[in-house]
Amino acid sequence: MCKKGLLIVFSGPSGVGKGTVRKYFQADPELKITYSISMTTRQPRKGEVDGIDYFFVTRERFEEAIANGELLEYAEFVGNYYGTPFDYVEKLRNEGKNVLLEIEVQGMLQIKEKCPDALTIFIVPPSMKELERRIRGRKSESEEVIQERLAKAEKEMLLEKEYEFVVCNDDVLRAASEVASIIRKHM
Repeated sequence: MCKKGLLIVFSGPSGVGKGTVRKYFQADPELKITYSISMTTRQPRKGEVDGIDYFFVTRERFEEAIANGELLEYAEFVGNYYGTPFDYVEKLRNEGKNVLLEIEVQGMLQIKEKCPDALTIFIVPPSMKELERRIRGRKSESEEVIQERLAKAEKEMLLEKEYEFVVCNDDVLRAASEVASIIRKHM
């Protein structure tokens, strides 16, 4: 029988570079990290694939999952739901894999309640100005959505104290190395 894997909650404001940092530390085979795929009602962005980047579902299917208690956590953000399928995560952890959830702050608070042993890591930008530059650099959203994301980011930054660890993404490789070190210490 293998040791149950860690549940790692990885959060930060939209545009902070969570996905880029994750790709670097997740590549370390010693960490045995499996990225948990979230369920969402938003439309796929260019290049995203169902079942790899997200489980893309209808709003009706998502609300059914909420009603049936199928989600470890969920949140609604900019008019779309995002959530983590509970059975999927437990299956991976029982296989001895360290499961990484890249989720919103609101979802982390739900996880802390249900799984107090979860390892929580918050990624912050070097500045709000840099965060805005990164979000605008995507060129995938309207000005209204950009402003919503920036306003939400300011509120989220106030909740960084709820996390065990806070890592600044001022340099992707350095931030990824710091996150990997945190995970190693808890394995």
